[in-house]
Amino acid sequence: MNYTGPKVRLARRVGIALTPKAARIMERKRGGPGEPRFRSRRRQMSDYGRQLLEKQRLRYQYNIPEKQLRGYFKKAMSKHGNTGELLIRMLETRLDACVLRSGMARTIYAARQYVSHEHFQVNGIKVKSPGYQLKPGDTLQVKEQSRKLACFRDALSQAVPPVYLEVSKDELKARLVGFPKREEIPVECDIGQVVEFYSR
Repeated sequence: MNYTGPKVRLARRVGIALTPKAARIMERKRGGPGEPRFRSRRRQMSDYGRQLLEKQRLRYQYNIPEKQLRGYFKKAMSKHGNTGELLIRMLETRLDACVLRSGMARTIYAARQYVSHEHFQVNGIKVKSPGYQLKPGDTLQVKEQSRKLACFRDALSQAVPPVYLEVSKDELKARLVGFPKREEIPVECDIGQVVEFYSR
């Protein structure tokens, strides 16, 4: 099940800002939730603990359940190529992730909600599955009836889309130019540790 609790608390627990609000608060509050601001001694983390943390970071940045992430890993394992890169590429080409990267949503939580509420079309067809897998050349666009909503243009006004997405702010449209490379994906995670976690 997807996380529905306080996002800032979750962000502090995994040590990365999951929303703009979390980023602001984490500048003032160091450490995890409930921890003192400054620790004189830090606990040593085990190899398993580090792998688990990186896996959770990846999962929360895409807001997907554990079962779904494990399924993506199995698909990546079954393909030829680097498992970690294939895994993160599949996650990054989900519809909700592309909505977020294009700038039409400010958080992955908002992106998922917009897609679920049927505000988006892919290649002119309405899609309401956040996990819909986009392919190079696919176009996503806010449907005509939803273009009057201010939330999309407000989010786009601050957006800096990555190179693998061509975005038209006037048309509220984005096209996936090609599969993203790992260095182009703005995700904070040691993907090698995630692969090790699931390979145990």
